[in-house]
Amino acid sequence: MGQPVREYLLTLCVTAAVTYLLTGPVRKFAIAVGAMPAIRARDVHREPTPRLGGIAMFGGLCAGLLVADHLDGLNAVFSQSNEPRALLSGAALIWLIGVLDDKFEIDALIKLGGQMIAAGVMVMQGLTILWLPIPGIGSVSLTSWQGTLLTVALVVITINAVNFVDGLDGLAAGMVCIASAAFFMYAYRLWYGYGIEAAAPATLFAAILMGMCLGFLPHNMHPARIFMGDSGSMLIGLVLAAGAISITGQVDPDAMKLNFGGTRDATHAMLPVFIPLLMPLSIIAIPMADLVLAIVRRTWNGQSPFAADRGHLHHRLLEIGHSHSRAVLIMYFWSALIAFGAVAYSVHSASMWIVLVIVALSAVGLVLLLLPRFDPRAPRWAERFVPPRYRRTKPEPEHSAAADEQDDEVRGERPAVVTGVSGVNGATAIGPRSRFPDRRKTGASR
Repeated sequence: MGQPVREYLLTLCVTAAVTYLLTGPVRKFAIAVGAMPAIRARDVHREPTPRLGGIAMFGGLCAGLLVADHLDGLNAVFSQSNEPRALLSGAALIWLIGVLDDKFEIDALIKLGGQMIAAGVMVMQGLTILWLPIPGIGSVSLTSWQGTLLTVALVVITINAVNFVDGLDGLAAGMVCIASAAFFMYAYRLWYGYGIEAAAPATLFAAILMGMCLGFLPHNMHPARIFMGDSGSMLIGLVLAAGAISITGQVDPDAMKLNFGGTRDATHAMLPVFIPLLMPLSIIAIPMADLVLAIVRRTWNGQSPFAADRGHLHHRLLEIGHSHSRAVLIMYFWSALIAFGAVAYSVHSASMWIVLVIVALSAVGLVLLLLPRFDPRAPRWAERFVPPRYRRTKPEPEHSAAADEQDDEVRGERPAVVTGVSGVNGATAIGPRSRFPDRRKTGASR
């Protein structure tokens, strides 16, 4: 039987605390070793920011597994299953590849090969898909090669989906935290609520993943002081994929029939995990959609699928007119709606209220997406209480310097001649700041 949720909360808090405390020293280390790449054309930030945040996240992962191993309620996960060790082995390998990429910018194909090897390491230690629960057919056993290929494909897809969405401050960590929270609710319900011991490792992985993201987010929110880099994005993507593989390919649907009371109830409960790709797609649907659109867009334009561009979903939100913080919050909203909606539907799939609430919240999300298209204006009686951009009456235009000079000549006054050379910002040591600095003289690009 499962254990109370307080032990998971303890594991989550320790993971978050270790990640948070390590991020500060890791930032100083990243600056010291020069892991601060120059700003690229597709980047949104305007100042070089250190990477290697994945080092702190990996430290939090190790601390969470260590604490869980010494808790009486969670120790059985390590004694009865080899999946935590498989996760740690694969995570160490993918983390090492990410650290090298953050420092030396290794080739994309090398990273892809490393992701496949990390997935293979987990497969060799037992973290693999054993069967597929197919609706109307039942459990279909997979051969060793079929399970290996499907597991590797799922790991690689999830890692790259998380990596692609890591483009704004706090975006990837927040979205994965939301996804892992929804995943924890589902896995904990299977284990503690229905006594399915095979769901225990996935529940632990989700709790640790939440702690890793929560501990890193305070340092990564806009304006970010450090980026997680590929060492962090690939790491949390692998942990999320490991949880999905554990609960999808190793939970026996026949056992669920006994616990849920019959085939119909088990079918409703297993709806999000009938096909292994369905659960990751429902949990991280936004990053997965971004990945698919990026591959189609780059292939259509004759580019490599690994070529970077500014066509991701978060870039388009900025182009529409959303601010950085609003774009991140909108992505959070849609991730939470899809992830928690899938979990709620798996619990009460026969309830129409779930569908109606999801539809209503989707309408709210569409309004938020189109918010910059609207041009709201306050009534005249409320203009003094709102910012100028919402007022109907236009403010009086300011007098330009040329107009002021003309007024002086009309009054018979000669303007004072100011000598000096304009500085970079259009100001001099003895004269006023120029209103319209000539950027070509200062060397700034137009």
